[in-house]
Amino acid sequence: MLFESLGMDFQSTTILSLAVMLLVAFLLTRITKRCKLPNVTGYILAGICIGPYVLRLVPQSTINGMEFVTDVALALIAFDVGRYLRLNTLKSNSKQVLLITCLEALLAAVVVTSVMYFVFHLSLPFSLLLGAIGSATAPASTIMTIRQYKAKGIFVDVLLQVVALDDVVALVAFSVCAAVSQALGQNGHVDTQVVLLPILLNLLAVALGLLGGFLLSKIINEKRTSDNRLILTVMMILLITGFCCCFSVSPLLSCMAMGAVYANCAKNDALFTQVREFSPPILTLFFVLSGMRLDLNALKTVGIIGVAYFFVRIIGKYAGAALGCKLGRAPKELTRYLGLALIPQAGVSIGLAILAQRMLPDAMGSMLSAIILSSSVLYEMIGPACAKIALHLSGAIPEEMRGKKPDFVDEEIEEAPQPEAAPPQLAKVSATK
Repeated sequence: MLFESLGMDFQSTTILSLAVMLLVAFLLTRITKRCKLPNVTGYILAGICIGPYVLRLVPQSTINGMEFVTDVALALIAFDVGRYLRLNTLKSNSKQVLLITCLEALLAAVVVTSVMYFVFHLSLPFSLLLGAIGSATAPASTIMTIRQYKAKGIFVDVLLQVVALDDVVALVAFSVCAAVSQALGQNGHVDTQVVLLPILLNLLAVALGLLGGFLLSKIINEKRTSDNRLILTVMMILLITGFCCCFSVSPLLSCMAMGAVYANCAKNDALFTQVREFSPPILTLFFVLSGMRLDLNALKTVGIIGVAYFFVRIIGKYAGAALGCKLGRAPKELTRYLGLALIPQAGVSIGLAILAQRMLPDAMGSMLSAIILSSSVLYEMIGPACAKIALHLSGAIPEEMRGKKPDFVDEEIEEAPQPEAAPPQLAKVSATK
């Protein structure tokens, strides 16, 4: 270890490690950008390079001491996801969009869980958690492709709605599966003595998030400076996250509930924008840490299981989107091609994988983390190409833009903007065709 060999104390080592992590992450993104890959891929590769299996620049004790970064980063992500749960937006969204989102996310989770449990005979907690993580979609590369090709139309409007709500479904699904997994014994049988405790703790955490969002909407007003608004918001996020950590509960649902209540009460995005501008260094550290935690030895044991997960999740996503569109009587372009644009998986899924790793035995946790991290890199590599194919075949790309090559910019922290206007009822659109 470089810093240990120089005789530095823990404080100096930690500070310099943070600097090294951010520097290497930045340098790697200069390379991934030239390769037309998203920055998340560069962050993960940076973590692998400086981690304990390659250059060993950061001591293991320092890595272990940064465990809290994962919880804080996930809390920030979940708070931002909560802004998509505005009641007026949900009411204006067609029922078909909600149906498509639930089916594309949950069918992928069911298919992955079933294959892991019934085909590979893995434990039920492992299968449930991996399936729930598989339901998440990373919208960044898809949205980048939409912007690059100036794609528009009903296909794009529905796609943006789906990717915005997808993470909400994924967080809820993971929280439910995590509660069930905590209630399962070592042999996969329900332990009746503890089955209610995880559920009660999660309900209490959600209640605390609802209260936090309401209080935040009351104390954040125009009279406060932007600095004080940010301070109070981060304080509330950390307070709720700390409470969840005390009782080994995921902060996802509670922070998402807080963001949802604030969004509905305050009815503006200014605070969410401010928090997003504050969060990039924290999220960068989180992704680098994820790469440093990747057990390269576990990749040897992933094998056919990892390959199966990679393809089965794609099948589940595509089939779920097609089924949702079919049941919603959507236009044939949506039914045929929407699933192709829902393949990428990165930020939220990586965070969920780290949480799941804590709940599983060491060997199983390392294997799950290796599956998600390695597949996320592959998904992000093929995601833009699949999104372009979907947009092209659906007719969403203007004729003059069809020969243009995609070019990614430095904007890769998860963000899923909503379309300018809610899509019309898909059934009506279908009827007019």
